[in-house]
Amino acid sequence: MAAEMELVASLSRLQFATTAYFHFLFVPLTLGISLFIAILMTTYLVTGKQIYREMARFWTKLFAINFAMGVATGITHEFEFGTNWAVYSRYVGDIFGAPLAIEALFAFFLESSFIGMLVFGWNRVNDLVMTLVAWAVAFGTNLSALWILIANGWMQHPAGAILKAGTWVGGVRAELYSFSEVVFSPVADVKFMHTITAGMIVAAMFVLGISAYHLLRKQHVEFFKRSALAAAIFGMIASVSEVLIGDIHAHEVAKTQPSKFAAMEAVVESEHSAPILLAAWVTQNENGQYEYAFRLPLPIPGILSFLAYHDFKAQVPGMNDVQKAMEANFQKAMQEYPQLAEIIKNNVMLNGQWPSFIPPVNIVYWAFHIMVYLGFLFVFMFTAAFYYAKKGILDQQSWLLKAALYAIPLPYIASLLGWATAEVGRQPWVVYPLTEVKHDANGNILWNDLFVQIPAMIKEGDKIVQTNVPGAFMGLTTYKAVTPTLTVLEVLITFLGFLVIFTILAVIDWWLIAKYAKKGPEMGAPKAQEAY
Repeated sequence: MAAEMELVASLSRLQFATTAYFHFLFVPLTLGISLFIAILMTTYLVTGKQIYREMARFWTKLFAINFAMGVATGITHEFEFGTNWAVYSRYVGDIFGAPLAIEALFAFFLESSFIGMLVFGWNRVNDLVMTLVAWAVAFGTNLSALWILIANGWMQHPAGAILKAGTWVGGVRAELYSFSEVVFSPVADVKFMHTITAGMIVAAMFVLGISAYHLLRKQHVEFFKRSALAAAIFGMIASVSEVLIGDIHAHEVAKTQPSKFAAMEAVVESEHSAPILLAAWVTQNENGQYEYAFRLPLPIPGILSFLAYHDFKAQVPGMNDVQKAMEANFQKAMQEYPQLAEIIKNNVMLNGQWPSFIPPVNIVYWAFHIMVYLGFLFVFMFTAAFYYAKKGILDQQSWLLKAALYAIPLPYIASLLGWATAEVGRQPWVVYPLTEVKHDANGNILWNDLFVQIPAMIKEGDKIVQTNVPGAFMGLTTYKAVTPTLTVLEVLITFLGFLVIFTILAVIDWWLIAKYAKKGPEMGAPKAQEAY
């Protein structure tokens, strides 16, 4: 029975990951290009140059095709919380449901209300209204991402919740305690900024690559030279910002998720003045201890310590120490609060044993590092494109145009690798215990003080006592979050069904985008004069 439930959980994870990845193939372009279109329309109003209006109209057509697929996969994605992850939904629904409800009621309704006007309003309403509509769609799509990422950020760092144990459904439940802590969590906020700039990079490379396609064929040269310049500026700002925001994001991960950070940087043993590894491969010996198959460090001592904790001498947690420290801290919490020990046994332990608290190291390490290396490549490509476009000779640089065309998939790959880092790196947790890595005056990690105190309401006899308990009790592992009544056959059928349907829809979507991208703009359309 336990083996079957583990298989059900693994298949449910695979199904959820597949749905999420299909969904996120379309989300970043929606986020970035909606903002790009709004900027183009604003530029048109300011300069009065008709070409910017034509550019906005052309890219809106491709945006609309992409948006439709994103909606189809996103709605399916939300249903899986109820079908496959009922225990998780019951445990955190009071918190997780709030940002999702706000996202649907405000953000999604806003973007869906105005997107029809953005697509079909050309030559029906005046240009000022169309510009306001474009900004409403851009604001709505990015506001939608904000609330989704606030929900996801809480799963990574569950601040702002109160633990209720004893009389609630399922015996224990996390409920909303501080809405402001959930919304303004630095983990959630920096995740939002990281995702938005990633969407801008996807959009910029999408526009630059399609512009390069037409410039290589000498089609609509002036139109696509202007589009390429706009994309280069947009992408250069986004890619440089992404490097800076990524550094802030990694710093937050180092503080709040030591197991993920150790895997991201392949740190086997905790060390002071730790270097960055440019390449590494990690294995486990017969005792389960992590060790290097090989490692290639950057010859700058302390750079990883500085990036992680802003201290060149700070100790960086290693995987072997994180595993031991997590086990010790959970054991300590159970001893100090024996009346709550059952929560950890039910939510964390697997078959009476501590699970591995270290995620699949090599997947996380290489996903993170390839994403980083691609990030620096984007800075170079957009800077080069801006340089040649500003000089007016971008159409003569066939090497760069070909590189931009073939590079269209790369920001998508980087975005998906980023989500692999975030979600695979969080394992085995679906809700990571509330954790904070602290150092003493000598830069040593305070291993016995990993968990942050959280408020709790506990039933003791006939009384309900409010107190503070370690964040260990907030953690919920992925294998314990799955719907217990699911069978392997049920999950397998739905997984294969989603895979086939989404693949067909994605192929159709990309075929339509490619068709209209190759067709190019319909120049000379009459300018809108009507106004509602």
